[in-house]
Amino acid sequence: MTPDGRPLVELRRVTKTYGRGAAAMQALGGIDIVIAQGEFVAVMGPSGSGKSTCMNLIGCLDTPSSGSYLFQGVEVGGLTRDQRALLRRHYLGFVFQGFNLLNRTSALENVELPLIYRGDPAEQRHQRAREALAEVGLAGWEDHTPGELSGGQQQRVAIARAIVTRPALLLADEPTGNLDSARSQEIMTILTRLNREQGITIVMVTHEPDMAAYAGRTIHFRDGLVVPAAERAHQGGG
Repeated sequence: MTPDGRPLVELRRVTKTYGRGAAAMQALGGIDIVIAQGEFVAVMGPSGSGKSTCMNLIGCLDTPSSGSYLFQGVEVGGLTRDQRALLRRHYLGFVFQGFNLLNRTSALENVELPLIYRGDPAEQRHQRAREALAEVGLAGWEDHTPGELSGGQQQRVAIARAIVTRPALLLADEPTGNLDSARSQEIMTILTRLNREQGITIVMVTHEPDMAAYAGRTIHFRDGLVVPAAERAHQGGG
């Protein structure tokens, strides 16, 4: 929980529908999710189950059709577009399967990007970016471009970029999807350490059970709904 006892993230009867009339498609059918500050939560489910839609809502990249999304007790639905952008900029970090780095830009400059958008002074940006790269094991690699880095190193740069703002919540969408098993384990070790040592709350979408095992708990989606734990246990799904 946050210092005032509220969950960091709370979804109450959230629905999301795309399209209208006969073309309408309900991606979320009224879900309830509570994530406490400091948790590491994995999100799993088949393609089309609603897990990515849920992540987009939590990341303020989309808005619910109905229901409530509260972040640190604040109703996100009541925020303007600019206020949601500020929430993303100051409280959220994002890591994607495809790394999303600027190819002709050094690792240090890639990591500085969120601080540039935030308007931080250059000296402070440089220092924070170097610290973030060191935290993911890339001290000394600041001047290398993505093309000079392995896939695992590129994902480390992406994680450094996500944590350089010291976010309250890190959203990771298939962060090991493009990596081999050894590099995947390295990335998961880094995420686990950031969660335990820095207290960064992590919500990670993954289709790999062995990656989900690093998390403290797993939320399963099916047909736009969260599968209750009792039902999963009955079906032998853990």
